[in-house]
Amino acid sequence: MNHYETVFILNPVLSDVQIEETVKKFEDFLIKNGAKMVSKENWGLKKLAYPIQHKKSGFYHLFEFAGPGEIVGPYEQEFRRDERVMRFLTVKLDKHAIEWAEKRRTRLKSKA
Repeated sequence: MNHYETVFILNPVLSDVQIEETVKKFEDFLIKNGAKMVSKENWGLKKLAYPIQHKKSGFYHLFEFAGPGEIVGPYEQEFRRDERVMRFLTVKLDKHAIEWAEKRRTRLKSKA
């Protein structure tokens, strides 16, 4: 089981229901294909550094999950097929990144 982190940006014109629906779709895809969700964060609406698809902002989401390496290809294919997703990036976490992500999560929990 490898650890991965995905950040994706959703179109800013989506309603709250559409955003929840999209996030649920990708979460269900991971679980159905044998991945285990470690954490899920909604970073909210943020201004983009440069326009993407003529939009200046987007809804950011972060998924951290553990799963087999074979899941990443089909998972990213789902992002490419969904017109609600403007950008996405999936990275494999090494042991140092996993430690750092854990520290970040505990910091966020202590602030809440």
